[in-house]
Amino acid sequence: MKRLSVALDDSDKRLLALLREDARLSTAALARRLGLARTTVVERLNRLMTRGVISGFTVRMNPRYEARLLQVHVLLDVDPKKCESVVAALRAMPQVKAVHAISGAFDSLAFVEGETTEEIDGVLDAIGHIPGVGKTQSSLVLSVKFDRQ
Repeated sequence: MKRLSVALDDSDKRLLALLREDARLSTAALARRLGLARTTVVERLNRLMTRGVISGFTVRMNPRYEARLLQVHVLLDVDPKKCESVVAALRAMPQVKAVHAISGAFDSLAFVEGETTEEIDGVLDAIGHIPGVGKTQSSLVLSVKFDRQ
C-alpha cells in the first residue's frame, strides 16, 4: 500500500478529530464546533474524501460489548498464486476483522472475533478449507493489556 502524501491544515485535523469521535455528526454540527460555514465543511469533507484521506465511515463498537467477544489471532500459510482469492474469501467472513501480510514462517495474520467457542471453531474450520490456505496456527487472546487504537 502506497503512503498518502496530503498536507492537512489545522481545520482539517480538527474536522478529522471530530469525525473520529462521532462520524454521525451532521455537517451543521461540525460547522458549529469548528466555527466554519457549513458549505466550507462540506467542501473540506469532499476534498478529504477525493484525496483519499477519508476512505469511508464505520461503526465503533462499545468496549463493553467488544469485551465479551472472543478474539483469536490466526497465522496462515498462503499459496502466493492464490493470495487474492484467499483474501477475498476471508473478507467475506464477517468474523474476520482484519488480515495483515507478515514476514516470517507464515504469510498472513487474520484477526477473528466471535461470541462463542463454537462460532470461532466454525470460522477456523472454514479458513482451513479455503483453497490456497496451507497450515494455520491460532491463538486465543486471553486479555488485552493495552490498545492504542
